[in-house]
Amino acid sequence: MKRLKRVFTGISALLVMSTALAACGGNSNSGSNSSGSEASPAASAAASEAPAKGGGEKVTINLWSFTDEIPNMTKKYLETHPDANVEFKTTVIATTDGAYQPALDQALAAGGKDAPDIFAAEAAFVLKYTQGDASSYAANYADLGLDDQMVKDAGIAQYSVDIGSKDGQLKGLGYQATGGAFIYRRSIAKDVFGTDDPATIKNEVGPGWEKFYEAAAKLKAKGYGIVSGDGDIWHAIENSSEQGWIVDGKLHIDPKREEFLDLSKKLKDNGYHNDTTDWTEAWFADMSGAGAQPIFGFFGPAWLINYTMSQQVKDTNGDWAVTESPTGFFWGGTWLLANQEVTKNDAKKQAAADFIKWVTLDTSETGLQYYWANGTMKEGEQGTKDSVASSVVMAKSNGEVPLLGGQNMFDVFVPANANASGKNLTQYDETINKLWRDQVREYTAGNKDREKAIETFKQQVKDQLGIDSE
Repeated sequence: MKRLKRVFTGISALLVMSTALAACGGNSNSGSNSSGSEASPAASAAASEAPAKGGGEKVTINLWSFTDEIPNMTKKYLETHPDANVEFKTTVIATTDGAYQPALDQALAAGGKDAPDIFAAEAAFVLKYTQGDASSYAANYADLGLDDQMVKDAGIAQYSVDIGSKDGQLKGLGYQATGGAFIYRRSIAKDVFGTDDPATIKNEVGPGWEKFYEAAAKLKAKGYGIVSGDGDIWHAIENSSEQGWIVDGKLHIDPKREEFLDLSKKLKDNGYHNDTTDWTEAWFADMSGAGAQPIFGFFGPAWLINYTMSQQVKDTNGDWAVTESPTGFFWGGTWLLANQEVTKNDAKKQAAADFIKWVTLDTSETGLQYYWANGTMKEGEQGTKDSVASSVVMAKSNGEVPLLGGQNMFDVFVPANANASGKNLTQYDETINKLWRDQVREYTAGNKDREKAIETFKQQVKDQLGIDSE
């Protein structure tokens, strides 16, 4: 799920697989913010097909993704749909070094029988394909027979719909929901606030940043940091802003995003964090309590708990809980889109629509999201549970996880998904966010004053993207 950024050891060899895979299982939701493992920057290809049946040639669906997560779903789909007369040919190209988007763009533009029929896009660049420069390639869900009533009936989080829509037409949906919450240490909460009850802690750390920093001062007085690094508050700030980076074709710095300069400096100047950078060993160390000072919490969606923290918490496993964030936000996610060319072939259109519906809108106990939420992709094996796009599915699923001391995380993540906004993204966010965060750290480190950091940021955006400032 799940930018989203991943930490992987590099695989340099070209991986090419052209064998057909039996339709007898699925993955166990293993991975990161998008829950899947990335392939090498070179493409890897594979095929999954339904058992041979009489009565017609198989429909071939070319599926493109940046991890093996969705390709692995095809195996579960064929297992649960034995009459599906379809074969999936998958191409997986990692986002490493920006390899996926150029390859996808070239394949979409080239067209023909090998063009992607279904393709995935993650939060960092999805707007390019749903609303931006490449949105003309994406079919409207309505043209696939997937209408707004289906979306409503499934209780899909609105932020996900907004991100996947252009001019009121839905072009992409996800299977995860990545609304964010505050994930905190129970033992530290008891020491500082006298309780670890999520209902009480949410009123200690919020709502709003003023309450959050009051809590930070209380924690510091007892020798604790409130977060590991300034990146921990960035996603909550970024995705709660009123406007995105581009307004009327020019760079816009939303006041909430500009305030990140001051909030980050306040963390550093007061020793409220360990000054780590996310996705580094120091950041991971704070999840197990091995950092310079014990850290109270992290901001993130369910995938941060189950795909990242679960691998890092060590002796602190079970000493965590989750509560509402001081502000609503989301972080990461993967959207599924269909090539508009599939609408010109009835058989291919139906095959693509059936699979997309099963992944994004099916709320039954044999739909992808029910398996995903409950960690039951592999029969007889307990896999990783995750927050999913459908609130209907989460309402009938078990979100209890050992890392949270048995707390049902869905009680928090259903409202978190509803409180997230999808109206402040642009197709340039991946690049601009990095430039902004780098300049904020230059400022908080004392290498630049506030004005110079902003000036440098604006110039870098102009130099790299050709976008002028307001």
